[in-house]
Amino acid sequence: MDETKPGCGVGADGLIVTAAALMGIGIVAVASASASLDRPLIGPDFLSTTLGRQIVFATIGLCVALLTRWLAVGAFRSPWMRLWGPRILFAVTLLGLAAALIPGIAVSQGGSQRWLRLSLGGLTTGAQPSELAKVAMVLMLGSLLAERGANPRSLRRCFVPASLVIGVTVVLVGREDFGTAVLLGSVGAGMLFVAGCRLRHLAAVGVVGGIALTVLLFAERYRIDRITAFLSGQDDPSGMDYQPLQSLATLASGGWSGMGLGLGVQKYGYLPASRTDFVYSVICEEMGVLGGALVIALFGVFVWLGLRTMWASRTRYERLVVFGLTATVGVQAAMNLAVATVVAPTTGISLPLISAGGSGVLTFSLAVGLLAAVARSNRVGTAGARRAKSPSHESAQRRAETAGAW
Repeated sequence: MDETKPGCGVGADGLIVTAAALMGIGIVAVASASASLDRPLIGPDFLSTTLGRQIVFATIGLCVALLTRWLAVGAFRSPWMRLWGPRILFAVTLLGLAAALIPGIAVSQGGSQRWLRLSLGGLTTGAQPSELAKVAMVLMLGSLLAERGANPRSLRRCFVPASLVIGVTVVLVGREDFGTAVLLGSVGAGMLFVAGCRLRHLAAVGVVGGIALTVLLFAERYRIDRITAFLSGQDDPSGMDYQPLQSLATLASGGWSGMGLGLGVQKYGYLPASRTDFVYSVICEEMGVLGGALVIALFGVFVWLGLRTMWASRTRYERLVVFGLTATVGVQAAMNLAVATVVAPTTGISLPLISAGGSGVLTFSLAVGLLAAVARSNRVGTAGARRAKSPSHESAQRRAETAGAW
């Protein structure tokens, strides 16, 4: 389906600027959360510190978003790239996810085995294949559900292959990262619904997915303990309830305007994962309710721009990919905020574009670039359609035809 659809002319610049603002807030928050009483924030080994790596990855990520914004327009229009590009990326992602489960190849950190060790010059980092899976699965589903001749209401030719893509990704990711598995399953189900799959098929895959997630939930004891602690009402302040209670204390200490940048105290050994899973709590402690509201507003603007881009998209493939990527950013942000505010049980899922972590920043930068590429394509297509319909253009076209006839 490559029919032209009138677009709203959404600019790609808004998506890039919003993402850059979130990354800027992330650098400031990570700088504050990385502060230590026994060493300077900037020293001779700066590039090996969390803040130094965050600045490097944010800079690279912004370049990735800008390059993707310009280069991916042709990829969305190329039938070959729409067919084989997602399949190649998805195959590479599956290999990475499988390698992350092999002892000796994968790197264990914080009790989870999610990382593959990579060395880039003098910079050694751990790459998380589960981050890349967020983009790879969306592109693969978009290709399966929108390729020529695809009928999402067909069980055998379309729905089953798409469901298998979701299932394999969720199982491989969920073995070590349950929160991301829930995210991927939710986004995948949303894409099936938006594509127009039959409700009874969706209900069936929902039941199977619920069973699979339940099995993954009971596969690790600490996951059950976290849910039990959440439901019990924080009656174990020195055990499983320690993180949620410290997060609430961090949020409450900021007040309306915050304690000031760098002046928070919870990051000094009280709040675990202050640079990653609970970075929003640090932002609220130092920037107050107003700073926390700014972060939520920026994510709201990003999701709004993504949805406008989706409605302006001219092909089914673009619409599905834009929906999937926008939902990934929005749902993951909502999950992280729910954990930080103790609305949901604790799970290790980061705040997109803000939390420390090179894999997450680069993956979401790629997603931002893809969204911006579609938005740019919509704007160019809309401008071309308007020029084609303008009286001056029609008069020039008639003069050219007349001259050609003579």
